[in-house]
Amino acid sequence: MAKELQYVKGIGPKRAEVLNRDGIMTEADVLEYYPYRYVDRSKIYAITELRADMSYVQIYGRFMSKQVVGEGSRKRLTAQFADGTGAIEIVWFKGMNYVADQINTTDHFLLFGKPTSFGGRINMAHPEMEREPDRAKFEGKLMPIYSSTDGMRRAGISNKVMQSIVANVFADITLGGIAETLPTELTRRHNLMGRAQALWTIHNPSDLQTLEVARFRMKFEELFYVQLALLRNRNVNLRKSDGISLDKPGAHLSEFYAKHLKFEPTGAQKRVVHEVWADMKSGRQMNRLVQGDVGSGKTLVALMCMLIVTGNGKQACLMAPTEILANQHFESLTGELSGMGIKVAMLTGSVKSKARKEVLAGLANGGIDIVVGTHALIEPTVTFKDLALCVIDEQHRFGVEQRAKLWAKNTRPPHVLVMTATPIPRTLAMTIYGDLDVSVIDEMPPGRKPVATEHYYNSTRNRLNAFIRSELKKGRQAYIVYPLIKESERMDYKNLEEGYEFTRQCFPEYRVCMVHGKLKAEEKDEAMRQFSSGEAQIMVATTVIEVGVNVPNASVMVIESAERFGLSQLHQLRGRVGRGAEQSYCILMTANELARDTRRRIEIMCSSTDGFEIAEADMRLRGPGDIDGTQQSGVPFQLKVADLARDGQILSFARDCALETLKDDPTLSGPQSAVVRNRLMELQSTSVNWSMIS
Repeated sequence: MAKELQYVKGIGPKRAEVLNRDGIMTEADVLEYYPYRYVDRSKIYAITELRADMSYVQIYGRFMSKQVVGEGSRKRLTAQFADGTGAIEIVWFKGMNYVADQINTTDHFLLFGKPTSFGGRINMAHPEMEREPDRAKFEGKLMPIYSSTDGMRRAGISNKVMQSIVANVFADITLGGIAETLPTELTRRHNLMGRAQALWTIHNPSDLQTLEVARFRMKFEELFYVQLALLRNRNVNLRKSDGISLDKPGAHLSEFYAKHLKFEPTGAQKRVVHEVWADMKSGRQMNRLVQGDVGSGKTLVALMCMLIVTGNGKQACLMAPTEILANQHFESLTGELSGMGIKVAMLTGSVKSKARKEVLAGLANGGIDIVVGTHALIEPTVTFKDLALCVIDEQHRFGVEQRAKLWAKNTRPPHVLVMTATPIPRTLAMTIYGDLDVSVIDEMPPGRKPVATEHYYNSTRNRLNAFIRSELKKGRQAYIVYPLIKESERMDYKNLEEGYEFTRQCFPEYRVCMVHGKLKAEEKDEAMRQFSSGEAQIMVATTVIEVGVNVPNASVMVIESAERFGLSQLHQLRGRVGRGAEQSYCILMTANELARDTRRRIEIMCSSTDGFEIAEADMRLRGPGDIDGTQQSGVPFQLKVADLARDGQILSFARDCALETLKDDPTLSGPQSAVVRNRLMELQSTSVNWSMIS
């Protein structure tokens, strides 16, 4: 039986408390606290080779001298260390008496540490140190480096201590005590390393090749169980027979298509509508994600799907994350459906008293066919006569519990259509939305010109203003967007307000309006009305206009401090222009000096308008957890070694194996599934499985 963490040699109660706070609760958690990189301990560097930008290195030689210098908080032990090629200063700020007793000028020492530069000279602080080392024991040795937190460092849990703790846990448990978590047939068929050996190798690698075999095994295991959880849940949904069956597309869709549709839908739009209808007539509840780049026509797809529902005498709702977007959807739907006799209503926090009562009554008695709203739709007072379809726009803006409240608005669960204009990399979609059917609108409506994207520096502000003025003279309009980051919200609003005043001064002959999240709803709506109607030619805003704002006459999008945005958000903002027939432009304004990764992001934006390509690049640069919505939507279990940005091939392989496993035993209830069933239960007991709400 595994020990409590505090009783493991080298830990104790205080360190156990620190480790617990960092999510390391058991001995098993220690073994799954994987090194994030390794250092080749077989290489000995000459002191003359050292540079300040190097990672950890080893040097071998003798101490030439030592002395304590400075007073008080500046007191330190310094020593000169030489290896025949040169000399370097070694510094200690703590444990000086102990270190001074250990070093002498007669023995050889092996030092391991990080070269740094101080006063133009290379030095090394607090290196690991070994007197007269056995050089052979480092031959080919890869030393694990573990990530550390402030709490761990304060508790004295250095990298060396962590190595010792891991070794002590292995000594307690022994390899024979580490249970296998994959079926024998699966590991045998695919020649996977055993779990115990893989864990041991990751912490004690003998060479890079064996390490990669071990890491592959543990990455596969993580991704296999993520996919197994999602796919099993999907199987449960597919076996349900209590979905609302809609056997015919209905008269509403036929009439709309024949008499009201202004443009022929793209092939991709038609394909997605057919996929949705196939779900609706299957007798099972639909759970489908529709992905489409900015401007690909998701709203038209949603409207046509809602018309299938209303044509069958049932109700549909469309939930949007903001009142601005809800208002826009409402105006769009009422315009598209004018003269068809379909009753469309809106329900947001701004709909009050008498109007609200009328909407609630219409939903309850069936007088309203389609309702567009915000979070107001999930309030307990909202009831439907026969809700058959819930469309959720920009789904990542809603918490899963909020979305789940919509499902309970009907005796039989309504069909669910989730839409996102944030292109999601395939590997991420397979994981976050693995339990949903996915449709992709991968074709843009004809006639749209790609938005030309250019990079301007702050030093070229005058050239930018001249360009904006040239577009305004043509009768166009412009957005100027400022970042709003929670950690520096006060400063951001100050920059926004200063930017608003600066813009008014630069363009006195034009009307400038401002929109941000702190405005009252009526003030925000009035500013939006001014810009939409053309009364205002320039809108200064925060990212509140990131989704949903549709002003075809706007041809310029200026993004201030573009270096503070991720690629996906830059692409979303760019999508606010290019909605008319004229050429549109996105200007990325940055500081003159940029970090390498930031410069790469800007280059990608200027060279590509493909949202899916940009999303893939964004995930590679920033990691999957930083992409909009992925933290909230959640992967079923925490990934400790697998990386969705880099392990796409392993993910696909793991998904195939999970499908194979479920093909033989869809519910995992048979005796042959005992190993995976038990492991899945163990993982689910320690995780909030958001995937179960879809």
